[in-house]
Amino acid sequence: MGLDNYIESAVSGLLKNPLLEVLRDIKITRILKQSNFTKRDVGYAPFQIILHFVYMLVMNKRQSTFVKQSDNAFGKDTYYRFIKEARYNWRKLLLLSSHALIQRVQPLHRAGEHRLLIIDDTVEPKRGKQIEGSCKYIWSNKEHRQVNGLNVVSLNFSDSHSTFQVDFAIRMGKHRRKEINTFSKSLHHRSNAYQRRVEGLKGKNTLALEMVERALSQGIVADYLLVDSWYAKPDFLYEAEAMGISVIARLSNNERIWNFKGKQKSLNAIYTTLSKVRHKSHGSYGKIRYRYFDAIVEHQVLGKVKLVFLHTGKDLLVFISTDIALSAKEIIATYKKRWNIEQGYKDLREHFGFGKEENRLYEALIARITISMFTYNLVSYINRINHEPQTLGELFRDLECELETLAISMQLFLKLLTKISEIENVVKENKNILTIIAVLSAYTKKELGVMCES
Repeated sequence: MGLDNYIESAVSGLLKNPLLEVLRDIKITRILKQSNFTKRDVGYAPFQIILHFVYMLVMNKRQSTFVKQSDNAFGKDTYYRFIKEARYNWRKLLLLSSHALIQRVQPLHRAGEHRLLIIDDTVEPKRGKQIEGSCKYIWSNKEHRQVNGLNVVSLNFSDSHSTFQVDFAIRMGKHRRKEINTFSKSLHHRSNAYQRRVEGLKGKNTLALEMVERALSQGIVADYLLVDSWYAKPDFLYEAEAMGISVIARLSNNERIWNFKGKQKSLNAIYTTLSKVRHKSHGSYGKIRYRYFDAIVEHQVLGKVKLVFLHTGKDLLVFISTDIALSAKEIIATYKKRWNIEQGYKDLREHFGFGKEENRLYEALIARITISMFTYNLVSYINRINHEPQTLGELFRDLECELETLAISMQLFLKLLTKISEIENVVKENKNILTIIAVLSAYTKKELGVMCES
């Protein structure tokens, strides 16, 4: 065994990079090739550049700071060109990598716990008038007012213990600030980049159904699809059921949308009639106490469905399940897990750079959002396989500290060896010291992906 092999064997057990280990486990290089991330004749490998972007997020460093502080960072133009590249299939990268991570946590799944797909959308304020894909007058539930920005529709997978970002789309309504043809005219109409742009003109329900179909086709297994009242329309539920996935949703009390067969057609009429004769069960959610009962009714499009009427004392909430075998208690407990996607948005904003994209180009926005969700999935997976799971915020800070400590420690160690090698007597006595320094430096870069000073 050569000197370099001895050093690699000795250091491999000590110098561990949790992010790099996960990427190797899911065979990220193969996923990148399948997603058209191939290296051209000149330039750097896409894997290395994506790894640097992941480090920027985990180490909480802006791109300019990362370039200045890292000895092995590429030039700033390398990163800019990478996220603007139109030939990369970012959607496929996120979908394939999330599927690989979900498969690896399947053995940890407990019998009786539901695997869920969750659809929701969020609004990220953007002030710039030249930002491609942004719209005016979008209602933000977070700020309780209309804002200018991006409307992001996303699909999550949750199994009660972990949440993974599976897919997303940017929805562009009639108040879009830039017309699609102004930033798509240079693209071929059959390219991934062009298709990613024009899909934004579709309705949110259509985008949601397409994302669910892609996830199921990829092999992601889920028991139920959870949606809020915006998506809970008869046609949406019917098409989702046709894909082979049952839906649990909250309904809007709208007589124009929801009419059932029988004497009592509206939700109010059904509740008024049945509340007098049905036994009401009791439950609580935090400090909120409620009463509820269920009923099986028939809809002209969906057939038989189960409704759950939940009254908090102030408000009447109605839930629907296309799986009538579920009990009312199970329907309520399952729908509560839709909160996972809201917590996911919160974590993405606080720790993974979501909403802080400083780009105007559509392709760059797609790339940065994808990298944020991709990094979120890696951290979520590491958290799941740990014996003592933490909140993602705690784990995020631990990973930041761990990676910086590894990088700084190895950097200082190599500088120390270099100083020793400059002593003439030492070099004469041990001619291998320069070789040791070179091998350690190369192996450290291989394991950490980058050398970063504090």
